[in-house]
Amino acid sequence: MDGAIPSRGVIKRGMRVLWMAVKKQPGSYALATFGAIMHSTLVLAGAFVSARIVDQVVVPSLANDEVAVGALWLAVVVLVLLSLFKIIGMFIRRLGAGAMQFRLQADHRREVTRRYLDLPVSWHQKHQTGSLLSNANADVEASFVPIAPLPFASGTLVMLLTAMIALFWTDWALALVGLGVFPLLFAFNVMYARRMSPRMTRAQQLRADVSAVGHESFDGALVVKTMGREAEETVRFNKTADQLRDSLISVGRLRGLFDPIMSALPELGTLVVLVVGAWRLSGGVIGLEEIVRVTMLFSVLAFPIRAITWVLADLPRSVVGWERVYGVLSAEGDMEYGTKRLPRDGGPATLKFRDVDFSYETNEVLKGVTFDIPSGKTVALVGPTGSGKSTIASLATRLIDPAGGQITIDGVDVREMTHASLAETTALVPQLAFVFDDTIRGNIALQRHGVDDEMVWRALRTAQADGFVAQLDDGLDTEVGERGTSLSGGQRQRLTLGRALAGTPRLLIMDDATSAVDPKVEAAILDGLKASEQPASVLVVAYRRATIALADEVVYLEHGRVIARGTHTELLNTVPGYANLVTAYERAEAERAADGEFDETDDWDTADSDKEVSA
Repeated sequence: MDGAIPSRGVIKRGMRVLWMAVKKQPGSYALATFGAIMHSTLVLAGAFVSARIVDQVVVPSLANDEVAVGALWLAVVVLVLLSLFKIIGMFIRRLGAGAMQFRLQADHRREVTRRYLDLPVSWHQKHQTGSLLSNANADVEASFVPIAPLPFASGTLVMLLTAMIALFWTDWALALVGLGVFPLLFAFNVMYARRMSPRMTRAQQLRADVSAVGHESFDGALVVKTMGREAEETVRFNKTADQLRDSLISVGRLRGLFDPIMSALPELGTLVVLVVGAWRLSGGVIGLEEIVRVTMLFSVLAFPIRAITWVLADLPRSVVGWERVYGVLSAEGDMEYGTKRLPRDGGPATLKFRDVDFSYETNEVLKGVTFDIPSGKTVALVGPTGSGKSTIASLATRLIDPAGGQITIDGVDVREMTHASLAETTALVPQLAFVFDDTIRGNIALQRHGVDDEMVWRALRTAQADGFVAQLDDGLDTEVGERGTSLSGGQRQRLTLGRALAGTPRLLIMDDATSAVDPKVEAAILDGLKASEQPASVLVVAYRRATIALADEVVYLEHGRVIARGTHTELLNTVPGYANLVTAYERAEAERAADGEFDETDDWDTADSDKEVSA
């Protein structure tokens, strides 16, 4: 990418954007500019031809009361041919300009989305989803809005230069009119662009804000509905939308002020030409043909000059859009991957944390964390809220990097592994089960090479999801809806687990990934993982005592530090903090029973909850 556009005048910055665009699509720009120059040249030729026809055919015919039929037909043929070639030039110009604009937009949308994929999770967490969507769509589109009229404007500049030469060749007094009108028109354009820039900056930012608020409301539709917040969300959205409306009205008001001025200037020039031309004609300096020629030059230049106005008018929006896009393309924080690969069929992997530190800006989350997961073992990560469990899960799959210490898989630092090898070796099942608006098969396979229906069913069996999938009318072809709205919470969690297992990872990290599944099914899932044809080592972030008890070993965290490790029974007997945490539910029920508040219906009937399996 080219360097960042410095904070200079909007015209200079806009020209930098246009030059960058031309360098990226030189062929399309050359084709469009050729068509524009062809069209502009023929427009000027038309002014000369029309002046000659008026002087040589029309005036003599009126003077003699007799039409020269041969000359008239010749004039008609010439004018028709000029019009035909002007149409061809216009077609070439628009074809090239359209191809250039849409290719640039498509290329930069791909660049922005590829950049999103390269940037770490920590970068995405600092930016609103709606704003990121705006960067990839509205901002990219705004960046290249001036591309459409740019070839036309380039052809118009050639047309203006040729017209000025023709004016001086015809008469110096008439040329002075052009010298006065055209620079004045450019000065108004510069003035317009400078005043428009801050308005377009605000409007473009508000577009992103409206997108962000709308996306957040749609994403949280369930919360909005269940909490009765429709009116408040409507007010919040309306406030931002009204600000965008007012900003665009301000843009339209300025455009409404300048557009008539810039449209009127060439027309006023034509009037001045007629006055000056009549004066020069009365003095015998020029003839009728010269007056008609110059008048037609001004009249035919009036519309093409607007192309320059369109380019300059769109420059502020283009600059704002490009600087927002460039902010993504130039964002720093990429994760550098190494060159080491681990074997796919090496059996369950061994994970080791050694003196790992991590902080979110000024908030220290982990300090000197050391533990390991032996090959083929299931280790439960337990700790109170905010102790760093989910952070450890993210570190193990290298969604983030530690500030200090080392994380290894089978003795290899995760920072030295290739991205592909890391993805093949590890799999994370997050707290929130995300399901795509696709079929069951599509959600499990994710179009990964080699993941066939047999592997999909095997993963579903291990995740204890094959039962309810088999009962669906369309089986693997069942459309689950956006975010899996047709499924229960437990079913979504098991699909997400099945998706991870379909890739046959050697290390599986489950971040409270079975919270919506009852204990019987959860036990079956963990047993299935151990008995799988390709078993994996498992790190499970757990809260429920039933889950913790199924693990081979427990690592207990407090305030980002490992306090103790051992079996569930050992920690229960030797670590008071651990015992208080995992028995909190039982103690609360005991206290309620002692107060006479306990009702047998409050007890969790796992048999009823298990009915969800076959829902």
